[in-house]
Parts: sequence; C-alpha cells; structure tokens
Amino acid sequence: MSDSNGTLHYEFSIVGFPGLQEHYIALFIFFLILFLAIIMGNMLILVLVALDHRLHTPMYFFLWNLSLLDILLTSTVIPKLLAVLLRHDNTISFSGCFVQMFFFISLPAVEGFLVAAMAYDRYAALVKPLHYNTIINTKVCIIMTVTVWGLGFLAPLPSIVLASMFPYCKSNLILHMVCDYSTVMALACGDITAQVNLTLLIAMFAIYVPFLYVLWTYCRIIASVMKLKTMESRKKAFSMCSSHVMVVLLYYVSAAVVYIGLRVENIHPEGRIFIGTVAASPSDGAQWAVRYFQNL
Repeated sequence: MSDSNGTLHYEFSIVGFPGLQEHYIALFIFFLILFLAIIMGNMLILVLVALDHRLHTPMYFFLWNLSLLDILLTSTVIPKLLAVLLRHDNTISFSGCFVQMFFFISLPAVEGFLVAAMAYDRYAALVKPLHYNTIINTKVCIIMTVTVWGLGFLAPLPSIVLASMFPYCKSNLILHMVCDYSTVMALACGDITAQVNLTLLIAMFAIYVPFLYVLWTYCRIIASVMKLKTMESRKKAFSMCSSHVMVVLLYYVSAAVVYIGLRVENIHPEGRIFIGTVAASPSDGAQWAVRYFQNL
C-alpha cells in the first residue's frame, strides 16, 4: 500500500489512545488483569467440563465451546493491545492486520450462532422433553457445533478478502486499539461503497438471523411453559433457561453498548475505543460457569 505521495507502506501503525498517553501504565495493568482473569477462568471451565463426567451433556458441551471462543477472542485482541500500551510495538504488518480483523469479526459471529444453537437445545428440552435425548444427541451436537464454527468463519471471509485487495494510500495510522474493519477501511483509496454494502448485508445475516431464531424459540418455550398446570413446574422450567437468558442478554447488551459508543456524538473518541475494546473482551464464560455449577 502507499500514501498520497506514493511512498510504499508494508505495515500499519496502531495509534491507540492518543489523548490518554499519560494513563497508559494504568490501562496496561487494567487490561493485563482482565486478560489473565478471562484466560484463567475459561481454562478452568474447559478443564472441569472435560474431566467431570457429570458435565458431559449437550449444554455443557456448548458451554465448553463458548469458553474456547472467549479465550481465542481475548488472545486476538489483548496481547497486541498490551504491547501498544507499553509503547513496545505499535506496528502490525499488512497481512497480520487482516488476520486479526478476521478473527476479531468471525469469533463474535461464531458466538452469535452458538447462542442460537443453545436456544435450540433449551427449546428441545422444554417443548419436546420426551424426545430430547433423540433430538439432541452426540452426533447432533457435533454437527451443530461444526456448522456454527463454519458459518462464523465463512460469513466475514468475503468482505475481509476483498478489503485486503484495496490500495491503502491515505495513511497507515489505525485510530483504534485493534484492526477494526470500519477503521481500516477508512484508510482505503477509491470507491468502497459496494464493499461496505456487501459487508452490511453479511453483518445483518450474522446478527439478525440468530437473534430472530432465539426470539422464536423463546416464544415457543414460553407458550409451552404456560400450559403447565402448577406454578412449581413453571418455575422449574423457567430456571432451566435462566443461564441461557443471561448469556443472550450479555451478548446483545455488549453489542448494543458498542453500537451506542460508535453512534453517540458526545462520547469522546478515546471513550469509544475503550468501550469497543472492553466489550470485545469476553467475560460471559465465567458468568455461565457460576450459574451452571450452582445448579449441579
């Protein structure tokens, strides 16, 4: 890529928080603690679910995948962020930037589809309890998981491949803590309208299809539970969904926070970057673990 003077660039430079440089040590400590807490908490979940035979059930299988997603997404974002905050290395290669962008987009997409898969599990357990073991078995869980990961990785791939083919001649400074798609595309030369429209369509598919499916399953679940005769049986049925409802709320509330942070004009640019980075650092795995292990 080249700048407006024709100078070739072979790497991007991540700017970070230019207005908060005097607080970089404090931010480094904060994100380091966050990184270690997420990694240790989710590694504990992975080990416990793998070793405890009582947890070898479909929902805990999906929980294991959710914790793995948390680890991968955190490892995609925070290590480079820590290097920038230490002022050790704020550069990232052209290919490295788009690889980071791919995982930064695809892993949350996988999580969205995984939330929908978990909703199907709760739907089968409450709406069709007599057929649950037939509907949700080991083979079905594996197929659903492979499909979820496949859709999550394939959905953003066309947009990112096309984005990597654009010439980037405006600047090589990324005004963010990560190679975010919109921030990087703002540096591209030429007409990016078609590229942006394609990405919007893919994003709408990855966000709204799982969300609408989750809404549909819970409409069916509520209708089924309300048909139960006793209040005790209704409470028990709703308690089976409480953990999934929690992760759904965490997932979509964090997405809404990022959206608001990008759209509200009164929020300082550094504040938007901070909101986006923290929201992208997953912590819902630990919340799920607490609720699930309480129910053992």
